[in-house]
Amino acid sequence: MQHAMVVLPGRTFTAASDPATECSSRFRDGRHTKRRCILRWNRRGSIQGEVNDGNYRHSVAVMGTIVTIQVAGRIPDQQTVERAFEWFYEIERRCTRFEAQSELMQLSRRIGTPVPVSAILFEAVQFALAVAEESGGALDPTVGYSMETRGFNKEHRSGQVIQSTVKPNGRVNYKDVRLDPDQRTVTLLKPLVLDLGAVAKGLAIDMAARELRTLRDFAIDAGGDLYLGGVNPNGSPWSIGIRHPRRDAEWIEALNVTDRAVCTSGDYERSDHILDPRTGTPANSVASVTVVAPTAMMADGLATAAFVLGPTDGIQLLNRMGVGGIIFSTTLERFATGYISS
Repeated sequence: MQHAMVVLPGRTFTAASDPATECSSRFRDGRHTKRRCILRWNRRGSIQGEVNDGNYRHSVAVMGTIVTIQVAGRIPDQQTVERAFEWFYEIERRCTRFEAQSELMQLSRRIGTPVPVSAILFEAVQFALAVAEESGGALDPTVGYSMETRGFNKEHRSGQVIQSTVKPNGRVNYKDVRLDPDQRTVTLLKPLVLDLGAVAKGLAIDMAARELRTLRDFAIDAGGDLYLGGVNPNGSPWSIGIRHPRRDAEWIEALNVTDRAVCTSGDYERSDHILDPRTGTPANSVASVTVVAPTAMMADGLATAAFVLGPTDGIQLLNRMGVGGIIFSTTLERFATGYISS
């Protein structure tokens, strides 16, 4: 499976890469099946923990993908890298829909009562609900059961089919989830299955980036969702190539990025993997959405919402939230926010 974006070695492009940070506070905080981007610097047969020309690279399999951390120009303390990777394992344990005993699935079995949850799970649910509210339900974390019935129900390591015991009675949406920030509880008002796939990996990237901050120049690639800190091994901003939605091995756009996250939603592998929660049918007016934002959770969630909304409304959402974005329609017409040059 190919990634949808690639960090291109030794190249600099003239695309803007510094979207405004004037977003609403609930998005700016970032409290801490999309493989459209890829980090390709020094990819000549790299192995885990490889050091080439003073640049460090390490990869692990987690959250259904390959996560790679690269540090430019220095060999990091191994404990720092291990702490960064541990966030992916911890957030997967808390937030996955593909493990019957995860905290998320245990929450989904308790209907109508306030359930105390971990800070990690509360943050992921809270952010998903904020994007749902801002996008008018274009992203909705209550689509878990619908995704399950469409075949998105296999654990990535074992291939085991995960079948939830909760069966929604009629239509549900994000308004059927109630939060109490003071008590840090989540209440599901109706039987439903939460799916945090649009925000959990982004949260893990953000927490890993926080661990790596003292290293300054680094890149995190989680199956094509990226955070790029500082500069690349050449001392230039990281150059991101966006995979062409319709042509293999071609790039349709390139961006220069530093201290930003870049995430893409698209119909690269399956055209039905992103549902429009408002209709219960696959979103089909967009080929690719790429978002550049201060945090990966923001970029990930807004990319999914914009994909569902379509080119015009999607760009309006991204502009309103003060992030950079590029949308290609199914006819490959290009739409961009004011923070991305032509």
